[in-house]
Amino acid sequence: NVSSPTTFFLLGFSKAYKAQVTLCLGFLLIYLVTLLGNLLIMTLICLDSHLHSPMYYFLGHLSFLDICYSSVTLPKILKDTFSSQKTISFVGCITQIYFFLCFGGSECVLLTAMAYDRYLAICHPLHYTTLMNKKICFCLVVVSWMSGSFSSLIQAFIIANLPFCGSNVIDHLFCEVPFLLKASCSPNTHFDKLVSYALAGTIAMGSFILILVSYIHIIRAVLLRRAGRQKAFATCTSHLTVVSLFFGAGAITYLMPHSSLSKDVHEVLALLYAVVTPMMNPVIYSLRNSEVKGAIRKAL
Repeated sequence: NVSSPTTFFLLGFSKAYKAQVTLCLGFLLIYLVTLLGNLLIMTLICLDSHLHSPMYYFLGHLSFLDICYSSVTLPKILKDTFSSQKTISFVGCITQIYFFLCFGGSECVLLTAMAYDRYLAICHPLHYTTLMNKKICFCLVVVSWMSGSFSSLIQAFIIANLPFCGSNVIDHLFCEVPFLLKASCSPNTHFDKLVSYALAGTIAMGSFILILVSYIHIIRAVLLRRAGRQKAFATCTSHLTVVSLFFGAGAITYLMPHSSLSKDVHEVLALLYAVVTPMMNPVIYSLRNSEVKGAIRKAL
């Protein structure tokens, strides 16, 4: 009976009709806000010459990543909300895992590049234009995409080769590595889980540590300099808020023991980092960044 199923059944939210309508409208609203907000940021960066700097170059790529990140899961969740049979093909499930991990990992590394950019701007302002030129910016973006792609490719390959012994039910809203490992009957499940978590953890923890080191240097430089403290911290506030939201939601989800959390809590946490975070990023940058607010006023 050891084989790979051709179709997986996803166990979603409540089957009550009113609950489905409410959830569908909520998800649709979140998706529209995510698309419009991130497209607005990308459009402003392209059109406004005042935003043609490394910080906003990275922000434009972050907005594009957020659109891709939410589009991996939300359209399928919307479709399944009213579907009597919430199914996904085996190939579709592996593809969803690959792109979800790819965009998530790339966003981790890109947020690290944005922290490095702020470090150079505040700690080495006289050499900033030399150290953070267009070539360096492009290379950092390429590294972020390649890091996410390489890690997700290995994890997707591991999941694609797992035996499932006829079990094709995933107790989750979408395909995610921990839940497929749980459904697998592989004798090497613990090893596969260790490899998968090690790959994801290397990117996530490595990125978080580098961001932390960057901000330690930034705070130290600002405290020593004293002058221009408020302006220096203002350029970092939006990025710090996004980092806290993204890494905080992911840490709660993956570091908390799965056995100690209910199914509903798992689903809420999954929606937090997979759906809500991409929607909040453009809101945070537009509300807390004076240059973005100025560009919006100018465009209007």
